[in-house]
Amino acid sequence: MKKFIILLLVSIVSVYAANFSKSKKVLLKQIYPDHQITFYCGNPYEITRVGGKEKSLIIEDSKYYSPRKPFTKSGKENERAKRIEWEHVMPAENFGRHLSCWKEGGRKACKKDPIFNEMEADMHNLVPAIGEVNGDRSNYRYGADIPKVGQYGQCRFEVDFKAKRAYSKEDIRGDIARIYFYMSDKYNINLSKQERRMMVVWDKQDPIDEWERIKNKRVEKFQGNANPYIK
Repeated sequence: MKKFIILLLVSIVSVYAANFSKSKKVLLKQIYPDHQITFYCGNPYEITRVGGKEKSLIIEDSKYYSPRKPFTKSGKENERAKRIEWEHVMPAENFGRHLSCWKEGGRKACKKDPIFNEMEADMHNLVPAIGEVNGDRSNYRYGADIPKVGQYGQCRFEVDFKAKRAYSKEDIRGDIARIYFYMSDKYNINLSKQERRMMVVWDKQDPIDEWERIKNKRVEKFQGNANPYIK
């Protein structure tokens, strides 16, 4: 009985810890404080105080990125083109659709599902991205094509809205592959044969870099597990 209570308490703590909001705060302050660079565009960002609130904003510089839509339909500045958001490299739909709650109402319906919360909060799958780019990428799969420069200024990232594909620069493709392999193994998520073949190639073409190793160790410290594909 005592053993059961201990296991139950451990389970409750794990579910409590698996929180997307908490993960974002840990990533911002504990994982990325000395590596404030966006994943897709390489745009530096900083934590600033605006109106008494702390915000993560990009350092605006056209050599890294220019907004696809500087203004909203109402004529206001596009705030998502200025702020940092935490992007799921493997989109929430990819891992969420394997759960029964997703079939009942998508991401909103899964908010009370502990398994979904763990997957959504997994810091190995989260990277800083410019809000506009994060929004445009949506739940699109990655494609093998080399991105054309211009959609986001000098940022080497492209979204094909018609084909529902996102194309990334070569020097982060290995990072993407190793994240996909990790998510697939840990949460039993199937990758298509074509997607897996592409990721295998990306893993070989873009070797593990020092930042990947640093992030992996830091996430392990807070989350309790490492990505075994990063050694």
